This record gives sequence, structure tokens and C-alpha cells, in this order.
Amino acid sequence: MTDGKSFASSSLPRHLARGALGFGALASSVLLVPVVGMAALLLAPLGLLALRGCPMCWTIGLLQTVSHGRLRRSCADGHCELSVVQREHDVLSR
Repeated sequence: MTDGKSFASSSLPRHLARGALGFGALASSVLLVPVVGMAALLLAPLGLLALRGCPMCWTIGLLQTVSHGRLRRSCADGHCELSVVQREHDVLSR
């Protein structure tokens, strides 16, 4: 994902809320079919929209949201490295 695309949310609670809405709508769309009929499947697009397309996209976004600001990727000469960013409070506590 070196082209700048990100699935991360601005905050972890917001990302988890999107996940609850998305997975809840997907599960409800299948589980409510015997009760409501095929109209329940109208919840599936809402779930996919909340998950930004697919459950894997949401999972990648969760990992990006959690690691936001903690990891730094640097690429040079076709070789990329991932390193942990030293924060001020980490440096001050030494």
C-alpha cells in the first residue's frame, strides 16, 4: 500500500463502531430471511458499505488504525523496512 491508500479510521472507537454496524447488518441480512423474507437481504449492502467493501478491508483498516503513528515504513532502493517510532514519552522515561 505504498500509493497512500488507507483503510484506517480517525479513531479506534469509530472503527469498532463501523465494524459492529457492518458485521451486524451482514449477519442480520442472512438471519432475518426466514422472518422477514428476501427483503432482509437489503441490509447486506449497508453492511458492506460500513465495512468499506469487505470484511478483510475492515480488518486491514483495524490494523492500520491500531498501528497509526506507531510504525514507520521507509523504502530505499527497492527495499522497504518497518520500524517502531520512538515517541517523546518513551525517550523521556529512559
